[in-house]
Amino acid sequence: MDTTCDICHHTTATGRYLCEACAYRVRAWLAGLPAQAVLLQRLLAPAVGPAQRGGSGRAHSPLPVDLRVLDLLGAGHAVPLEDPHGDQTGGVPVGALLTGWAHYIADDILPTVYFDERGALRRVGPASACPRSGDIAGWATWLVRYLPHTVTRPYAAELYEQLQELVARIERLTHTRPRRRLRQAPCPDCSAFALMEQETELHITCDACGHRLTPDEYTAHRDQVMPALTALALRMITPRTTAA
Repeated sequence: MDTTCDICHHTTATGRYLCEACAYRVRAWLAGLPAQAVLLQRLLAPAVGPAQRGGSGRAHSPLPVDLRVLDLLGAGHAVPLEDPHGDQTGGVPVGALLTGWAHYIADDILPTVYFDERGALRRVGPASACPRSGDIAGWATWLVRYLPHTVTRPYAAELYEQLQELVARIERLTHTRPRRRLRQAPCPDCSAFALMEQETELHITCDACGHRLTPDEYTAHRDQVMPALTALALRMITPRTTAA
């Protein structure tokens, strides 16, 4: 079996179709969907005023809901409908996408038989796609729970791509972006002070050269280089005294 990630083509562990970084991104997207759903609910009603002569208002009453948001929050199919005439818009709603994937993954998890610590034969049945709550938060939590299994299956990349497209659709409406912050230490590869940490990313990445560090690698690098850099900065800003 290939040991490269189906998404980013970096090295991954044997038996996995997504590397740790891409799986981390999927987990972050799923964890962020409940908060995004709250923002979408607030955007459901169009923010438009009455039509005015000579103004920029509408000449007719607006629709009672924003169809772009309704397309994301409403009911729908887990897969796009056939569109031979090219007159369909929108995409798969959030809830339909999550429930569709949960049922698909649950059907893929086969029963297992094992001996417990007392030597008794035990049987674990297939997974059940029944979250504690049937809302977006419940289905997203279910998918996160079974992500360790999902990344070992050939369809993991398809889930990644569909979630990526879904999150992009949502962010275009909510105008949200993952938070980024500049880290203190310079890049160990190009020395630029451009190491950025993003909440949806496992790695801290240099914006200048693309070098990646895990959080543990960055901490070790920072602890190694920052004391000398701090001492140098202090010497540069400390006024020199001249001998009398």
